[in-house]
Amino acid sequence: MPSCQPKQFGALKKQLSHLPSVREEMRRNLIRKLRSREKLFTRMIGYDETVIPGLINAILCGHHMILLGERGQGKSRIIRSLIDFLDDEMPAVEGCSIHDDPFRPVCSECRRRKAELGDELPIAYIPKEKRLIEKLATSDVSTADLIGELDPIKIAQGRTLEDESAIHFGLVPRAHRGIFAINELPDLAEKIQVAFFNIMEENDFQIKGFPVRLPLDIFVVATANPEDYTNRGRIITPLKDRFDVQLRTHYPRKREHEIEIMEQEFRRLHVEGVDIRVPEFIKEILAEITFQARASSEINQHSGVSCRVSIRGYEALLGCALQRCLRLGETLAVPRITDIESIYPAIAGKIELSYEVADGDSGEVVENLAQRGIKTIFDCHFKVEDLSETVQAFKKGLTAEISRDQPSQAYLQGLKLIPGMHAAVAKLVDVTSGPEVAAALEFVLEGLHLCNILNREVLEDRVLYK
Repeated sequence: MPSCQPKQFGALKKQLSHLPSVREEMRRNLIRKLRSREKLFTRMIGYDETVIPGLINAILCGHHMILLGERGQGKSRIIRSLIDFLDDEMPAVEGCSIHDDPFRPVCSECRRRKAELGDELPIAYIPKEKRLIEKLATSDVSTADLIGELDPIKIAQGRTLEDESAIHFGLVPRAHRGIFAINELPDLAEKIQVAFFNIMEENDFQIKGFPVRLPLDIFVVATANPEDYTNRGRIITPLKDRFDVQLRTHYPRKREHEIEIMEQEFRRLHVEGVDIRVPEFIKEILAEITFQARASSEINQHSGVSCRVSIRGYEALLGCALQRCLRLGETLAVPRITDIESIYPAIAGKIELSYEVADGDSGEVVENLAQRGIKTIFDCHFKVEDLSETVQAFKKGLTAEISRDQPSQAYLQGLKLIPGMHAAVAKLVDVTSGPEVAAALEFVLEGLHLCNILNREVLEDRVLYK
């Protein structure tokens, strides 16, 4: 785009002979980014070798695309990232609801104004953020929502039903020269799918039985759950055929990717005078709990286990650590194993149990997931034989009592009193930091319990290992 923004069409056409279509514009900007080796889709984690190459190819080819994936796989984030391939601002006929191209206006009102005003036709500039229109498909979405409706005020002013300017345009025409995204496409009623198909294929539609032809310039993206999309009858075949490319999203395939997403997305909790530190093994446990949920037969995998399970669990764990820190007057908040229970509500609200599992058992299911997650991460860091000195001490009658609100300094004493514990904790955290030692010591004790080495007894608000 020219650096000096002309305010009238005459000045604009002295600088430009035409404006690119939205697909040409996106392709041009993508090519520029590729040549400069700019990182694309920067906030998408774990997709570098799987999804992103397909996205780049779709933009290069100007393909309408459909993203298939379960909830929480970043489909909406991909859609919102597409505006990065649009120009910062786009010239349009001022006052036009569909942001018409001043060189090639498609609506009758803009054509009339251009004929009357000529080079004095006023120009407005549309920021790229306004060129993405998203709509969630539901069964009650109407033709008026997507396509448009007759405007009774314009009819009352004397315009006829055949007059295109009497239409109040819906979301799809308003996405002209931009990106239109429809989420959960199979939930759209079939008659609306037919209207949507006509716009994609024929550039025409009907309002109250009157045909309207508009050569809309739209880049279309849709999302769907794979099971819904492939289930015959949920989406009409002609519409499915009009999507040029189908891309399958997925959940993170590596634990470190899940952790990276957690750290990128969680809501920062700031309390003056209190620092927050999360040991790496705690993050690994949270990510592994989500991985366990995605592999569990007790959970309905068709609905998926969103990355929000890890993200919200992470926030809940930090909140619990902050509460303790404030109650005890400490200045460093570090989540502990005894805080893991605080993530159960965050998980339970985001999973769907299998039909074979009663709804009342959700708490037990989540607890089992947490235990399997802790055990898996414990096995990654320790071998039981490496903790033989600690195990022998417990076999001789040693006991350890912990609680969620126990001061961190008390754990430093435990580090000295439990044989072999100092070396074990030193593998995980800084042994001079009480809050970190508390987290690591609890992890070692709980890991030994889950390996059936120690007994664990819950005593009101305390836990006894023996």
